[in-house]
Amino acid sequence: MLAVSLDGRLAPPTGGAAQLGGLGDRRVLEESLAWSDAALIGAGTLRAHHSSCVIRDWDLLNERRAQGRSPQPAALVVSRQAGFPLEWPFFQQPFERHLLSACDGSAPGFLSSCRLSSRWSETLIDLATKGWCRLVLLGGAVLTHSLLSQDAVDELQLTLSPRILGGSFHWLLQAETPLPASLASSQAWSLVDARSLGDNELLVYYRRNRSINS
Repeated sequence: MLAVSLDGRLAPPTGGAAQLGGLGDRRVLEESLAWSDAALIGAGTLRAHHSSCVIRDWDLLNERRAQGRSPQPAALVVSRQAGFPLEWPFFQQPFERHLLSACDGSAPGFLSSCRLSSRWSETLIDLATKGWCRLVLLGGAVLTHSLLSQDAVDELQLTLSPRILGGSFHWLLQAETPLPASLASSQAWSLVDARSLGDNELLVYYRRNRSINS
């Protein structure tokens, strides 16, 4: 679930926190959070924003309460280290905080620290046993590339923002680790939805097609 520029950037050339999406993008983001059990957040994204997204619309909050679920999905931070400044707004936001890390040790500010396997399939199974089956990926590029490199992404939901930014901050990391060739097939992804969100923004929603050997 990402908002990107027309040239595929997450942020301007100078980097830092960026809010590319408008009100329509905010609504579909909150709908995705309302559907989810937890949100995966890369350490770089957390360091850029010092906070995460929360559900604010009352209809979505009431829907989760009616289902017997917590008002907000849990936040699962993927990081190689445990230390983050506890004065960041993230640590006062109204959701559970958990750390996913390959390193052992305490994680101040987090309810728990979960082991991050080198294989996402194993990590996702472990998260499911903890009740986190429906996950929303909130970025950033390193985490997105890591999941796609192991073909562990079932859906892509991108909001195209009507701007061209340039620079090096692509939504997908240009790394040495190659992506599976199957992802490049024209049959790899099925279009689920494409619609205007207002303010010249376009939502495109694709689902990974695993019914064929692509």
